[in-house]
Amino acid sequence: MNGARPALLITFGALLLAFSVSVAVTIGPADITPAEVWRSVAARLGWGGSPLSELREGIVWNLRMPRTLLAAVCGAGLALCGVVMQSLLRNPLADPFVLGVSSGASTGAVAVIVLGWGAGVVSLSAGAFVGALLSFAMVLLLSHSLGGGMDRVVLSGVAAMQLFSALTSFTVLTSADAETTRGVLFWLLGSLSGAGWSDVLLCAAVLCLVLVVCLASTTTLDAFAFGEEAAANLGVRVGRARVLLLSVTALLTAVLVSSAGAIGFVGLVLPHAARALTGSAHARLLPVTAMAGAVFLVWVDTVARTALDPQEIPVGVVTSLIGVPAFVAVLYRSRRKS
Repeated sequence: MNGARPALLITFGALLLAFSVSVAVTIGPADITPAEVWRSVAARLGWGGSPLSELREGIVWNLRMPRTLLAAVCGAGLALCGVVMQSLLRNPLADPFVLGVSSGASTGAVAVIVLGWGAGVVSLSAGAFVGALLSFAMVLLLSHSLGGGMDRVVLSGVAAMQLFSALTSFTVLTSADAETTRGVLFWLLGSLSGAGWSDVLLCAAVLCLVLVVCLASTTTLDAFAFGEEAAANLGVRVGRARVLLLSVTALLTAVLVSSAGAIGFVGLVLPHAARALTGSAHARLLPVTAMAGAVFLVWVDTVARTALDPQEIPVGVVTSLIGVPAFVAVLYRSRRKS
C-alpha cells in the first residue's frame, strides 16, 4: 500500500470524527444546530460571541460535549488496546479485557457502591481504577510464577477474570438492595451518563501517552506478528517489550473502564475492520483503528441516549448488539479466505 492511502484515511477519519462530534452534540430535546455548536466553540476560543442562550450553552458544554468527547476517547482507546493485544497474543479473538482488567475494575466499583469502602474519600472511578490495577498486578505475578510467555499471560488473565467476576457477583448478591443492584448493573454494562470534563482530560491524556508509546513500538509489534522467537531473532528484546506494551495497554484500559464501565466489542471488532482497510503494518493500522473506534463509539452513545428517550440504554448493550453480527461477519470472511 502506498503512503497516500493511509494519510488519506487518517485525514478522512479526522474530518469524520469532527463532523460526528458536532452533529452528535446537537441530537436531543434542545434545538441546537451544528453551526451553533461550532460558533460556540469559536466563542470559547475567544473568537466572537456565543449564539446560544445560557441554558443551551450549559446543555452543550456541561452535558453533551464532555459525554461525546469521552465517547470518542474511549472508542479510540479501546480500539487501540485491541490492536496491541491481538498483535502481542497473535490471537484475532483478543480484546482489551483479556487481562482481567475490566473484572477487577468492576470489583473495585462494587466495593465503593455496595460496601461503601472509602465512601466520601474514594470515588467510584477511583475504586474501579484500583481494582483494575490489582487485577493486572495479579496477572503479572501469576504469569511470571508460571514461567512467563504470552500463553501464560492469557491463562493468568482468565484466572483473574473469573476470580474478580465471582467476587463482584458475591458482593452484589449478598450486600446490595434492588435499587443498588440496578445501578451497579447499569455501570457494569457501560455508561457515559456521568461524563465530566475531568474524565475527558484524564482519559485523553493517558490515550495520547499510550498512543505515542505504541507508535514508537510499531516495528516491535510488526515483529511480534511472526511470534516471540522470530521477534527475538529480529533483535527485539521480547521480555521488556512485552511488559511495556502490556502495562501501557492495561493502564489505558483501566482508566477508560473506571470512567465509562466495561464497553465490549469495540476493541475486538474495530481492529479487524481497520486491518481490512490498511493491512497489518502497525504504523498505518494504529492511527486508523483509533479514528474508527472514536467515530464508532460517538454514534453508538448517541443511539444509546436517544433511542428510548427519556430512558437510556447502557452503551455496552448497544455495542454488543452491533458487534456480535459484525464479529460473525469477520469470522465468516476469515473462513472464506482460509
